[in-house]
Amino acid sequence: MVMEPVRSDLDCLALSLTEPKAFEPIFDRHFDAVHGYLHRRVGRDLADELAAETFALAFERRASCRASGSALPWLYGIATNLLHRCWRAERRQLRAYGRSGVDLWVDYEDEAAARVDGSALDAQLARVLAAMRPRDRDALLLYALADLSYEEISLVIDVPVGTVRTWLHRAREVAQRVLTSEVDLSTLAESGADGNG
Repeated sequence: MVMEPVRSDLDCLALSLTEPKAFEPIFDRHFDAVHGYLHRRVGRDLADELAAETFALAFERRASCRASGSALPWLYGIATNLLHRCWRAERRQLRAYGRSGVDLWVDYEDEAAARVDGSALDAQLARVLAAMRPRDRDALLLYALADLSYEEISLVIDVPVGTVRTWLHRAREVAQRVLTSEVDLSTLAESGADGNG
């Protein structure tokens, strides 16, 4: 039995233009990563829908892919653009999670571990993310959740690398400001409690 060589993402995309079935390895290789990224951004139900839509659009637009290696950054770009359509839902979830500390995005099988995990810290993170501009949050989450380099984020969002650096810098400043104000409030609350006791 002769084994067929494993085709690269670029080869699969090129071949899929004449043989649509050749797109399947792209889906098989990258669906879990794209779904995981979306799941952490907007929750399980919406991630299912957006991941399916991401791959449907990728198939439809496969001739325009500008990837130079893996198709994954290109797929993250499509997913991120789809997220822009539903950014209100994401922001609403971040705010609700920031108030309640209940992680609505956790896989059902990870639920018990999530409860044991630091939900107060996770709630703080949700408040920080909700305070960011959508493009700054996109850049930060592509960096942190998708593990993309600045250059890959630049390709995904279609902006210069310098812009990515600026957006990540602003995201870090927002995080520092929000976390510092929360520490100041908790210190004030503790000193108020001591003063009344």
